[in-house]
Amino acid sequence: MGIKVRDYEVRLTRNKEERRQVRALRYAVFVEEEGASATEEQKNLREEYDAYDTFAEYMAVFHQGKIVGTYRIIDRAAAEKMGGFYTESEFNISKIKKASGNIAEMSRACVDAAYRDSGLVMRMLWLGLGEYIAKRQIAILFGVASWVGQNPVDAAQAISYLYYNHLAPAGLRPTVLTDKFADGVDRRLGQMNILPRAFVDEERARREMTPLIKGYLRLGATFGKGVFVDAPFNTYDVFVMMQTKKIDAAYQKHFAGSENAFDHLGLKDGAIKTLGKIVLFPVTGPYRALRAFGSFLMREDVGDIEYIDDAKNAADDE
Repeated sequence: MGIKVRDYEVRLTRNKEERRQVRALRYAVFVEEEGASATEEQKNLREEYDAYDTFAEYMAVFHQGKIVGTYRIIDRAAAEKMGGFYTESEFNISKIKKASGNIAEMSRACVDAAYRDSGLVMRMLWLGLGEYIAKRQIAILFGVASWVGQNPVDAAQAISYLYYNHLAPAGLRPTVLTDKFADGVDRRLGQMNILPRAFVDEERARREMTPLIKGYLRLGATFGKGVFVDAPFNTYDVFVMMQTKKIDAAYQKHFAGSENAFDHLGLKDGAIKTLGKIVLFPVTGPYRALRAFGSFLMREDVGDIEYIDDAKNAADDE
């Protein structure tokens, strides 16, 4: 399914050229803008990629034929083909991998610099992820969220706040793999409780958070234990996880003004009411659940949403 808002569209990429555009956008953001390292081949191609792109899917936002935002998605089946998930190079996720149902990793999120101010592209990427969760029945969505740089102290308030208030449940909690830090990176930088609890100020912490991390928190995300310093990529990362059945009703309130934003759907007691459960509602016919998701996620743009069955227009797989 493709989802359109005026002259924007979000969907999975369909062919080699679209996948190339995704990698080119990633190169512009991660290498040229944020200082990630690149091989000579990547510099010549002006594309950012790694071994995990082989079987990954790309969620992309298109504007007038140009890809302006993207997420890389790797589900359990793709990870099995590649021998694991990208996040396993930074965190021990063995507990998550044992969970029942399908799981999916989201990574390499980026938006073209010219499209960041309004937030529309990011919201459309989330709407696309909602459709993906519904179609694939994803139980756990996870990945890493990053700050640019190699010194976690620069975000000490934010990281410490996440540690004291939003750690993932012990039964699923990933832990950082400091032994995989690059040579010369002090492993002590992997600790997450940088500041004592008494020194953590929530307002200052939120100012240090990236917009993406703030968005994850609104969805009720929880975080793994530890910080991974990715020197080659010039970032330091925290692990983020969302159990889709527990996505916070606070997100309904944030976008729709009420934690009971979906009461108008006429769902009976015990039926699906929170965002997470709405996203997981069996996907049939007109995608009523997804439409409900879009109706509050897109806010003032809701009247412009158009759901397109694009199967007949999809190009052949690579």
